[in-house]
Amino acid sequence: MEGAVELIANFILKEKRITIYGDYDADGLTATSLLVDFFSKFDTPISFYIPHRLEEGYSLNESAIRKIAANNTGLIITVDCGINSLAEIALAKELGMEVIVTDHHKIPPDFEPVCPTINPFRPDSRFPFRELSGVGMAFYLAIAVRSNLREAGFFKGRPEPDLRSYLDLVALGTTADIVPLIEENRVMVKCGIKVLIDSQRPGIKALLRVSGIRRDRIITTDDIAFRLAPRLNAMGRLGSATRAVHLLTTDSETEASLIADQMDSLNTQRQVIENRIVSEIRERIDRMEDLEGRRTIVLFDPKWHRGVVGIVASKIVEEYYRPALILKDEGDLLRGSGRSIDGFDLYQALSDLSDLLGQFGGHCLAAGVSLESKNIGEFSDRFEELARERIDTEDMMPKIEVDARLGLESIDPQVLKEIEILPPFGHKNPQPVFWAGPLKVISSRVVGGDHLKLRLKAKGISFDCIAFGRAASHPLEGKSLDILFHLGTNTWQGIESIQLVIVDLHVN
Repeated sequence: MEGAVELIANFILKEKRITIYGDYDADGLTATSLLVDFFSKFDTPISFYIPHRLEEGYSLNESAIRKIAANNTGLIITVDCGINSLAEIALAKELGMEVIVTDHHKIPPDFEPVCPTINPFRPDSRFPFRELSGVGMAFYLAIAVRSNLREAGFFKGRPEPDLRSYLDLVALGTTADIVPLIEENRVMVKCGIKVLIDSQRPGIKALLRVSGIRRDRIITTDDIAFRLAPRLNAMGRLGSATRAVHLLTTDSETEASLIADQMDSLNTQRQVIENRIVSEIRERIDRMEDLEGRRTIVLFDPKWHRGVVGIVASKIVEEYYRPALILKDEGDLLRGSGRSIDGFDLYQALSDLSDLLGQFGGHCLAAGVSLESKNIGEFSDRFEELARERIDTEDMMPKIEVDARLGLESIDPQVLKEIEILPPFGHKNPQPVFWAGPLKVISSRVVGGDHLKLRLKAKGISFDCIAFGRAASHPLEGKSLDILFHLGTNTWQGIESIQLVIVDLHVN
């Protein structure tokens, strides 16, 4: 960090051009936007570059480096990428540029920094928390740069940037990247959601509008993960993500509104493409005779859109609960994404099979990968063998961890108030799950087409309950249930009441 900050401060003081090189997902886009906006507060010429997912792929590439050099850039700062880009960093230096890498992805075993490299996974890192997102790291970099400039007297006679205003971007990117919402991440997202609600950023306001999120209510991490982030990601999945950075950095309400509407349209297209691929994969899996005995799923097709295979892989893992790699067949090359389950480190598995791969990178639960088509057979076999060695049969059963038994008689507004201290919920900080039962079903009806609305009673106390996607369990009236549930609220005609959100149920 110290070397990076000194280099950046030197470029700011000399007013030499800096280019932020980002990634095309929500984490990379918010990190890029944060630093572009931050450096624009000074007199520093600032540019950014987002590679095209389908044409250039992930991280630095030679063509991009040459374009950036031609733009008279003196310093490239990567966000959310670059840890494996040794050849491209060497090229940048040959072309007379300095490079700073900020990346939160796993470091290769033989890692030796060739430029200032900020990564919490560095073995020599003294930072106490390793699970920062790309935008979280960009935020810490901005903190360090501001501190350096302050000590140098840079802000005498000029306003000092208020970094709290960037916490809306930090909350958005951190939640979208599914890093653990604990420690630093939880604090930044908790504070960031408050900034998000009141954000004066035209792009954030437009994004909330097209996502159908009202600013007069509490915004949750689910709102970010399932409504805001998919729209932000849609541009990079189906085309160029450059306009997403324009959305998050523009001062124009008109421009922001136009880009947000385009995002919303692309997100609808993405959903159609994604649903078609998922249906095709289900049909293939249903025809697999050995599925029950397999630990992994590896599938590829020339028709599948590479921009959405990562989301497709997530859905397949959720449905079949085993590691999955979904790849687009591009002739001599297969490229795509993988997702995993708890207990199987996907990045480690790919590292162990690196002799068969072209490029790969990511985390224990998600990764991107490319390999030559001729290697796919051997790769699939060895990937399955690794999974058999490392995954027990029990690991392939989805589990729900129950935090406590909570009878209906113990549920009151005070309990709900105490639970409301715990958000934001997310990876490694899940919403508490409670167990109650046996409970008598007073009423049972289907609502919203696919959801089950119940009224449950025990010891003279009754509550309304909702079970999303469980309409097939209707009717249950008169039966006895045990339930696993979250505590929530329901607002009807302006009146708020406690509601149990059923996670799972068992008919006694």
